[in-house]
Amino acid sequence: MDKFTLDKRLEHDSIFIKKLKISNLYLMNDANFPWFILVPVKSNISEIFELELAEQNLLMSEITAIAKMIKLHFKADKINVAALGNMVKQLHIHIIARYYDDLAFPDTVWGKFPAKTYNAEEITKLKEIFTAKFSAM
Repeated sequence: MDKFTLDKRLEHDSIFIKKLKISNLYLMNDANFPWFILVPVKSNISEIFELELAEQNLLMSEITAIAKMIKLHFKADKINVAALGNMVKQLHIHIIARYYDDLAFPDTVWGKFPAKTYNAEEITKLKEIFTAKFSAM
């Protein structure tokens, strides 16, 4: 079995937050948008349907839990969930808080504006929030 490694682009663009049951949760390092990424810890998977059914169900429960938490914590108008894989083949799911008055609305967030990186204090706070909320996951 191949050892799991995170795609180099995801590694460069995101910050590890927490290990969940099937996925690792990352924060996209772009404070323009509350933007999180779930990466199932499975090697050589690029599509959700390539996961076993039980793994798909577990992933969906993680997506749902993270999306609910983001919607409540960030008071988002809308949550975007996407598993595109056009630029990064490795299976990963974007969960993004959107607002009717955000910089990119109603368009997608990809490549619209230069990334505004988080500072160390913001990263620590978000890690604490997610770790406390999902201590059982």
